[in-house]
Amino acid sequence: MTGVAEAWVEGWVVSRGAAPPVPEPGGGFRVDVGLEHHATRYVLPRPEEALVRGISRKRAAPGVWIKTFAPPETLAPWLPPGWSFDDPGFLMSAALRRTPAGDAPEGYRLRVWTRGGVTRALVHAPDGSFAARGQIAAPAPTSSRPAAFVVDQVETSARHRRLGLGALVMRTLANTAVEAGATTGVLGATVDGRALYESLGWRVHAPLTGLVFGRPAATAPVPGGTAASRV
Repeated sequence: MTGVAEAWVEGWVVSRGAAPPVPEPGGGFRVDVGLEHHATRYVLPRPEEALVRGISRKRAAPGVWIKTFAPPETLAPWLPPGWSFDDPGFLMSAALRRTPAGDAPEGYRLRVWTRGGVTRALVHAPDGSFAARGQIAAPAPTSSRPAAFVVDQVETSARHRRLGLGALVMRTLANTAVEAGATTGVLGATVDGRALYESLGWRVHAPLTGLVFGRPAATAPVPGGTAASRV
């Protein structure tokens, strides 16, 4: 699972335009994101108690996040005050292969483009409004493993669900990755997204739990549970 988690980190920073991950003493990685409410995230592939306690105590500052691969009920007793749980997620992967993506529903328009190592798929509704999107990033391979392409930012508008747009976006992204030589895909799924990805052959490796320090007061901490939004 550690290799999958590290591949997710490498691809996520490309997808979001974040700084390269920097190894942390004791384990895990620091990623500087550079947003007011998401300044830095610490990704801990091995959710060990001593590491979680150390990071959550020493790195506690507004806009700092921790992402790790254990359920909230395991992590909650290790955290000092001030940390909130984000919505639950799942680390998933799949073997990528080329499959017919299908056509957009009548009146909908699919556009695909690549820039800076990231391929984006965007679906417009018949009236030109947003319907669905997603992107896939190609990190550089390492000496120990080939690059696993990372799917990110998959979203379907509530007004355009149950039309197969999510599957269309996912297959389109997978095909572009296969054409670029990818054999494996990795992603961090939301609860809603998990069902879509499993229907397309993706499998869960571990829970993906997010923690944020100093969340704005409008969103209260929910110990052992979830918060209102996910980054």
